[in-house]
Amino acid sequence: MPPGRRASGSPSEPTSDDPEARARQICLRLLTAEPRTRAELAHALRRGAVPAEAAEAVLGRFADVGLIDDAAFARAWVESRHHSRGLSRRTLSVELRRHGVDADEIREAVDTIDPEHEVATARRLVEQKMASTRGQPPEARARRAAGLLARKGYPPGLAFRLIKETLEREGRGATVGLDLDTEPYTDPDDDPALGGEPGPEADYSLLSAWCAQFRKDRGGSWPRV
Repeated sequence: MPPGRRASGSPSEPTSDDPEARARQICLRLLTAEPRTRAELAHALRRGAVPAEAAEAVLGRFADVGLIDDAAFARAWVESRHHSRGLSRRTLSVELRRHGVDADEIREAVDTIDPEHEVATARRLVEQKMASTRGQPPEARARRAAGLLARKGYPPGLAFRLIKETLEREGRGATVGLDLDTEPYTDPDDDPALGGEPGPEADYSLLSAWCAQFRKDRGGSWPRV
């Protein structure tokens, strides 16, 4: 009979009577598939009915030899998700918290993204979205760009400013006299008002007001671009 299979031929879960051996098998199987945080492995061991004492002993040994490294996990997550998807530090913090990473390790990881680089990433996203929507009414283009940044976790004030800058570079002359300084980064663990993952429900009332004023200044119509 092939190793690792029951008599019926179906794949078997670890069946060792030694709880630590069973915990090691569960952790190694999960880590072979992809990197995991300590909290994720602990959750898997609880689901596998591994006694808490045995689970802690195995998780501790795995951490000691570097098989579990939440700080490295957080750094790799931030680098990958920011560069490949343009996610903001705020959204990355929320994601890492969901993976059970400690608040200090989250902060250390997201701080590897320079604030100026984060703004540059948001500007690139706006420019790409605005370029892909040429020929549509500017109000629709602005809302789509704002929605994109909201889904990636950027604050409304920053989105407002970058969209306005993009339209002005296109020669549309937005003239609303608002202070659009970039909002400071706030870690979700420090700001209870954030509460959850930022998304399209973020408050974009300033953007809506600006769009209305932009249209009013041009006699109630939007020029096509």
